[in-house]
Amino acid sequence: MRVLGLVGWSGSGKTTLLVALLPLLRRQGLRVSTVKHAHAGFDMDRPGKDSHRHREAGAHEVLVAGAGRWALLHEIVGDEPTLPELLARLDPVDLVLVEGFKTHRFPKLEVYRRSLGKPPIWPSQPDVVAVATDDPDLACGRTVLRLNAPDEIADWLLGFMDAALPCQANG
Repeated sequence: MRVLGLVGWSGSGKTTLLVALLPLLRRQGLRVSTVKHAHAGFDMDRPGKDSHRHREAGAHEVLVAGAGRWALLHEIVGDEPTLPELLARLDPVDLVLVEGFKTHRFPKLEVYRRSLGKPPIWPSQPDVVAVATDDPDLACGRTVLRLNAPDEIADWLLGFMDAALPCQANG
């Protein structure tokens, strides 16, 4: 599987870009999965639902299945799983877009907005291979893409996939 991360500070537009890229990549016939890192934890379940009651009672995993999808909720005891451990759980696809996990080593596209007042990530991370930005004057020694042009970013990504070897993200 090829893996590309979308990294950037909160509010930079990572999710907006990812959601714009998905249908463009699907139109090219690619099977694409996503992994999203949630810094503060999350809960897909709701109190009062049977699956929530299963978890609260001590189930290690709860698989919820219906006509349109299924989800596996896995309770973590100990360390958070690494990105490679999570990728190993996915079905094989053409591409996995990873939102977050910016400290893990694997190819990344940084979403950078100077207006956020945060420093860019690319100077300290050589695995940032391109930067999508709304700053037309950005010079960073990497491929610079127009943030508000998802078609162009998708085209770049397709070329990058053709040139890149399948990736194993390192924890």
